[in-house]
Amino acid sequence: MPGARLWAVIGATGTGKSDLSLDLAEALGDDGTPAEIVNADAMQLYRGMDIGTAKVPPGERRGIPHHLFDVLDVTEDAAVARYQDDARGAIDAILGRGHHAILVGGSGLYVSSVLFDFRFPPRDETTRAQLEAELERSGPGTLYARLRELDPATAERVDPRNGRRIVRALEILAQGERTHGAALPDEPLPWREATVIGLALDRPALIERLDRRVERMWADGMLQETARLRERGLERGTTARRAIGYAQALAQLRGELTHDEAIAETQALTRRYARRQVSWFKRYAGVRWLEAGTADPRALARS
Repeated sequence: MPGARLWAVIGATGTGKSDLSLDLAEALGDDGTPAEIVNADAMQLYRGMDIGTAKVPPGERRGIPHHLFDVLDVTEDAAVARYQDDARGAIDAILGRGHHAILVGGSGLYVSSVLFDFRFPPRDETTRAQLEAELERSGPGTLYARLRELDPATAERVDPRNGRRIVRALEILAQGERTHGAALPDEPLPWREATVIGLALDRPALIERLDRRVERMWADGMLQETARLRERGLERGTTARRAIGYAQALAQLRGELTHDEAIAETQALTRRYARRQVSWFKRYAGVRWLEAGTADPRALARS
């Protein structure tokens, strides 16, 4: 029986990572060693955030075990340091059973936290709460200006609109720690050996796919899903309510955006996010890059 190993399926949103991970898991199982899937999409950690994250429904998972999906309430904060412990623990357990582990997702920092030797500074809940309150009052601009003054290198790598990332960087600096620069180290050391498969698509085709996907989200009930999550405390959360698509659906529910404006804003932000994902993952060494939709899972399983 072939030896079990760690795999990773990475790439921008909309490139078909979930489908390939399922196909690959089946192919590996057919070759004699079962496989299990571990989530590396920050928003798929949340229960009920299904349409907006393109989460594979349980009934369509082909009997393949899935880990770290639906593990957080929308009122909880998704913390990459905690995720790192949970994901590595799940992978160790899967490999310990003699099964392949397939890490799949497009959240760059989450993927990197598993694949590479990242060590995260501790959390300071008091400082974080103060910074979150300031973010709520003033928006990200003031906090970003402070980050730019204290740590210009990190500020260069952080999206000025990403309040959550800015808050975390300032929280770390307040503890006298160095940030990781919100980026990969120049020469990241691997956590353990892994076979990394990257899915890519030329930009015009990807943009077209992403725009149509956002339109389907609304057609499939994005607004209704967000309304249900709102009843479960979505607006009280610090992470989930800022997710692309959900933030715009909330604004539509509040009457701040029209239907068409919510879709258009979500499309623009999704395109921008995909561009950042491509930039992040292209720095990985040793990735086997494939055009989206062309991968042969059986050939991959035997490679």
